[in-house]
Amino acid sequence: MITVQSFTGTIAENHMHELARLRIEVFQDYPYLYDGSMDYELDYLKTYSASTDSIIAIAFDDDKVIGASTGIPMAAETENIKAPWQERGYDVQKIFYFGESVLDKAYRGMGIGVQFFEHRERWVKKLKRFDIATFCGVIRPDDHPLRPEHYIPLDNFWEKRGFQKTEGVICHMRWKDVNEAHETAKPLYFWYKTLD
Repeated sequence: MITVQSFTGTIAENHMHELARLRIEVFQDYPYLYDGSMDYELDYLKTYSASTDSIIAIAFDDDKVIGASTGIPMAAETENIKAPWQERGYDVQKIFYFGESVLDKAYRGMGIGVQFFEHRERWVKKLKRFDIATFCGVIRPDDHPLRPEHYIPLDNFWEKRGFQKTEGVICHMRWKDVNEAHETAKPLYFWYKTLD
């Protein structure tokens, strides 16, 4: 049976290896093309287990981890995530950052992605101190050589969840693409939703 459960802080630590594995597998595909390592992923995920206000929604097929979605107060994020908002006069203490959603290919199209957003939004509303939820997605040119022929961006899905693309709010993250010899900076557009 497929279920989605939410974990906060250190409670999620029992699942960190599965989450790291999923991040590497899912983000290896277009549009991220991420050539990741387990050591980096485990270190990255410590940010979420260290914050008492973070959330990790994990999808299970019985006991098997098949997907996960993260969120954390933007104030706990790195400077490259916070700076584009601060430069525009936003108070990052009022913004909650949805880190990522990763889901095994075999389980896509079953409503799990919707549940990931619902779990994170319920958590943010429960905290009662955030005005905006945001996340970012990598920007790739339409003619990228590794773009699959029938690739469909997630823009429509995100819009159905009530998010809209920001006007020029962009951050940069560094990683090595699967077809690169070294890390390079990648631009990512922020999407946001005003919380009720």
